[in-house]
Amino acid sequence: MTEQRVDLDERFRAELSALEPRPKRPVEQPLEGVGLTGSQCLDLFESQATSRHLDLAARRLGSTKRGYYSIGSSGHEGNATVAAALRPTDPALLHYRSGAFFVHRARQVPGLDPIRDVLLGVVAAAAEPISGGRHKVFGSKPAAVIPQTSTIASHLPRAVGLAFAIERAARLGVGCEWPSDSVVLCSFGDASANHSTAAGAINAAIHTARQGVPLPLLFVCEDNGIGISVPTPPGWIEQSYGIRLGLQYFDADGCDLLDAATTATQAVDWVREHRKPAFLHLSTVRLMGHAGSDVESAYRGPTDIAADLRRDPVTATGRLLVTSGLATPTEVIARYDDIGGRVAAMAEFVCREPKLTSAAAVTAPLAPRHPDLVQADALRRGHAVTQGDSVTLAQAINQTLAGLLDRDNDVLVFGEDVGRKGGVYGVTKGLQKQFGVRRVFDTLLDEQSVLGTALGAGLAGFVPIPEIQYLAYVHNAADQLRGEAATLSYFSQGQYRNPMVVRIAGYGYQKGFGGHFHNDNSIAALRDIPGLIIASPARADDAAAMLRTCVGAARVDGRVCVYLEPIALYHTRDLHHPGDNAWLATPSDTDHIAVGRARSYGEGTDLTIVTFANGVPTSLRVARRLSSRGIRARVLDLRWLSPLPIDDLLDHARATGRVLIADETRHTGGVSESVCAALIDAGFDGHVARVTSEDSFIPLGPAATTVLLDEPRIESAATELVTR
Repeated sequence: MTEQRVDLDERFRAELSALEPRPKRPVEQPLEGVGLTGSQCLDLFESQATSRHLDLAARRLGSTKRGYYSIGSSGHEGNATVAAALRPTDPALLHYRSGAFFVHRARQVPGLDPIRDVLLGVVAAAAEPISGGRHKVFGSKPAAVIPQTSTIASHLPRAVGLAFAIERAARLGVGCEWPSDSVVLCSFGDASANHSTAAGAINAAIHTARQGVPLPLLFVCEDNGIGISVPTPPGWIEQSYGIRLGLQYFDADGCDLLDAATTATQAVDWVREHRKPAFLHLSTVRLMGHAGSDVESAYRGPTDIAADLRRDPVTATGRLLVTSGLATPTEVIARYDDIGGRVAAMAEFVCREPKLTSAAAVTAPLAPRHPDLVQADALRRGHAVTQGDSVTLAQAINQTLAGLLDRDNDVLVFGEDVGRKGGVYGVTKGLQKQFGVRRVFDTLLDEQSVLGTALGAGLAGFVPIPEIQYLAYVHNAADQLRGEAATLSYFSQGQYRNPMVVRIAGYGYQKGFGGHFHNDNSIAALRDIPGLIIASPARADDAAAMLRTCVGAARVDGRVCVYLEPIALYHTRDLHHPGDNAWLATPSDTDHIAVGRARSYGEGTDLTIVTFANGVPTSLRVARRLSSRGIRARVLDLRWLSPLPIDDLLDHARATGRVLIADETRHTGGVSESVCAALIDAGFDGHVARVTSEDSFIPLGPAATTVLLDEPRIESAATELVTR
C-alpha cells in the first residue's frame, strides 16, 4: 500500500513534468464547448488535490499509529464537480468516498477549513466539529452535509424522506432549515447500489414522484467497478438504473473534469427545475485499495491496478490545466505541492489535539434530557377538547393523535393503510378526513421507506409519527432505527437530530387472527439501541399521556421514540368479567407521565408483580384471586421499557421484599432479563422470580396459548414465591 501511495504522488509529478507548456489563456474565459471557466477548473483542481493529499496524510498517520481506520476517496475526486453544480445550502448525504465533494462544499462556506476538519476526524480528536472524535465522517452543519457512516446505502431512505419533506414543509408552512427549492444530494457506491436498501429507496422515490408528489433528489452512484474485492459487472449500473421509467438518467466520466462538470450541472439543473428524482452515474476508479488495511494486490491483477492508475482524475485535471493553457507544468506541480505542504502541516498539528477521555463525554449526545421542557410541551393545550367519556386504548390513541395534529402543524401521521382505511385496527380512523392527505397519508408497503420518510421529515422540521403495522415487520427495517436514527445525534453531537415517534402494533394474544407475523413478542432488537425511548402503555389514560410525552421528547430533545401498542388491548373494555368496563379509562390532556416513571396498582405488602402491556390486566386478575387467598400483591406497570423506571421499580420491590416479573416477551432476550439485572445492580436483596413466554414463535390458532405467558403460570409462580 505504501508503494502505491508513493506511486500516485510520483506518477502525478512525472506525467505533469513531461508535458509541454502551452500558450497562456485568460482564466476568466470559458473553455471551448463547456461552461467552465479557467478559474473554475483551477478551483476544482484545488479541491481534488486537497482530497488526494488528505488521503495520503491519512495513510501516513495510520502507518505511524497516530491515525485510525480511514477509507480514502482517491480515484473519486471527480465528485467535486457535483458539489460545484449544487448550492452550498443543498443538503448532502455523502458516500464515504465523496471526499472531494466535501472539500469543495466546505471551501464554499466562509470560515470552514476542510483540511483541518477531515484530519481531526482521522485522528479522532474531540475538537472535530461534526462527530467530536466519535467517527471519521464527512459532515458539517454550516455546509449542509449530514453525516453518514453507512457503507451499505442505509442513508438512501432518509434522503428520499428529506426530499419529500422539504417540499411538504413549504406547502404546510412548517419552519425548515433548507430552502424550499433545494435539491437533495445522495451519493453511494456501485456495490451499495445492489443493496436492497438502495433498491427500495430508489423505487420509493420513483413511486412517490409517479403520484405527482415533488421529490427533488439526485442519486449519485460513484462507480469504481469493485466492492471491496468483488467486481461489479461492466455496464451493470446502467443496465439496472438507466432504463427505469420515471428516473431521469445521466452518465459521466468522473475521471474527466469537463465531462463530469457538464453532466453534473445538467443533472442538478434538471432536478431543481422538475422537482423529480434523477440518477447520475459517475464512472470512477479506486486507487490505493478499499481502505488503509486493504492489500489490493491480493485480489486484483497488476494490469487492472495499472489501468486505474492511468485514469487518475487528479492527474487528468492537472493535464487539462496544462493543455488548456491555464498553467504551466511547473505551476501545477507547485500548486499541488503547496496543498500537500498545508495538509502535512495540519496533520502534525491535529495529532496534538485531545481525544475523548470518558464514557460520559462519548455518550453525551445519545440521550439529551430536558424533562421540564418535555412536560411543558406535552401539556400545551390545543384547540381540540378532550372528550370526557371513558374510552378504549385504541380510542385514546386516536383522540390523542387528533389533538396533536390539531395543536401543531409540524406533526405528520403516516404509514401503511393509516389514511383512508384508518389502520388495520381503526386506530387512525377519520384522521385523514379531518386533517387532509398532506398531514395523514398512506405510504408504500416498505418499512424501510416508512422509517426513511420519518428520518427525512425530522430533518425538515417535522415531528413525524410513522406507523409500522406489526412488530414483526419492523425487523425488516431495524437498521433504519439502529444504524440511522440512533446514530445521527451521536455522530453530529446533536447538531442534527431525528425527532420521531414510531407507532408499532405488537405483542400476542389476538383472538382468531394472527400467527407469528401478527403476534410477535420480541423486542430485544429495540431494547439495546442506545438512546432509544420505548413506551408501552396498557390503559387508555396512560396511552394518551405517554404519546404526548413521546412527542414532547421528540420535539424538545430530538429523541427517537418507539411507541409499542398492545394489539390485544386495543378494544378491550372489561377487566374481571364481561360487561364491567373496568379497563376503560378517561384520558385528560392535563395528565403528564414522565419518561421512566411506572404506575402501581394496589398497596399489597406480600408481593410486587412487575409487568407491562398485556401483562397488566392479566396480573391484576391474578392479584385479585391471590387476595381472596390472603396474599396481598401490588402490580407495577413499567410503562417504559427503555429507559426502565429503576427508581419506581426499587421502591416497590423493597416495599414487599418479593418480586415476580410477569413478562409476556420471550424467556431469552426478554424484558425480564433487564429487570432482574436492574434489581441485582441496585443491590436488591429480596426474592426475585420471573415467568415469561416460551422461546418460540407464536403459532396460529389455539396453539398460541401453549407458548404465551398465561394467568395460571403467573398465579402459580406468585404462590410459590410468597410461600418460600
